[in-house]
Amino acid sequence: MAVARRPWPPGARSAAADLLRPLLTVVVTVVLALLATACSPSGPVVPSAGRGSAPSTSAGASADQGTPGAGAAGSQDQPAPASVEVSAVGDVIMGATPQLPPDEGRHVFDAVADRLTADVVLANLDQALTDIATSTKCGATSSGCFAFRTPPSYAQRLREAGFTVVNLANNHSHDFGDAGLRDSQAALTAAGLRYTGLPGQVTRHDVGSLRVAILGFAPYGWAQSLLDVPAAQRLVGQAAEQADVVLVTIHAGAEGADQTHVRPGSEVFLGEDRGDAMAFSRAVIDAGADAVLGAGPHVLRGMEWYRGRLIAYSLGNFTGYRTLSTDGPVGIGGILTLRLAADGTWDSGRLVGTVMVDPGLAQVDPGQQALGVVRDLSRADFGECGVDISAAGELSAPTC
Repeated sequence: MAVARRPWPPGARSAAADLLRPLLTVVVTVVLALLATACSPSGPVVPSAGRGSAPSTSAGASADQGTPGAGAAGSQDQPAPASVEVSAVGDVIMGATPQLPPDEGRHVFDAVADRLTADVVLANLDQALTDIATSTKCGATSSGCFAFRTPPSYAQRLREAGFTVVNLANNHSHDFGDAGLRDSQAALTAAGLRYTGLPGQVTRHDVGSLRVAILGFAPYGWAQSLLDVPAAQRLVGQAAEQADVVLVTIHAGAEGADQTHVRPGSEVFLGEDRGDAMAFSRAVIDAGADAVLGAGPHVLRGMEWYRGRLIAYSLGNFTGYRTLSTDGPVGIGGILTLRLAADGTWDSGRLVGTVMVDPGLAQVDPGQQALGVVRDLSRADFGECGVDISAAGELSAPTC
């Protein structure tokens, strides 16, 4: 049986609406505010308070690991450290499946792990971390083409050795295409490591309440562009507004034992424009970077002072298990450690020479060849602005 609806008394509908309207306004306002917070492009704030903390990365369209513009939760209550210590090495390749080190790579860095203890420890990861078997770069019948990958679990080997952040802006991170690069990102995140170098990416690695930003650049479409200098300056400038210390890492320059010198102008290798390392590095310092740390040529290059900031153009090869030659200049690398004040200005620095021993593992060089190599190259390429290095590996104070 149908039930007749009781009609509203005269004027009751208007009175009810007048009573409900303020309440509805409050509810709608709260809901809109919650939606705005949930949909914010910055995402949630993830604590990023120094060595061993959760990753904090902003990577444009890539997976967002945190917020570059905000400090760690509660970090405002922490005393700001007077300085930050940064260690950097050059190219790292832990193997090339199926040629992998024994025991799942657990001992790849054993000989040098005691030197990788800074607040920020950076490497250029010149490989993919993926189980994808087919390279998008090298065809099945191609010769002279190199594609490097290890299983994703090898990200943990980096973490165990002491690395805290790796650069993915290089010519081998994309050897297995977009999917392989995504696998690398996922593996690094799962291991508690930060990564940098993707388009639009500013990576935060805070040390206490000291905000450190790290940006990587390379001349490839899957990376933050080394070739678009104005765009790089804008991104570095944005990072400098958000952070106390800004570090830039580059993959730039031609490769090989005869490519130790830095010269003005663009470098070309195998038909690729590998960028103008000198112009780029100086431009990002002009924009607010506090140090530039380079890799890519697979040899050590000189270091220069520019506006009181250090540019290390290439730190050479660090590890290349059955992938990189251990002979001559390509077998020599180094661990560069900087101490920067809380405002990014220079405090001190030291270079420890390393060599790769068969089958391509890093160890501290008993002869410390890197010191003389970098000292001579710095003087030859940059004159009075070249970095001097003492017999003990201490870097001179800024001269330019």
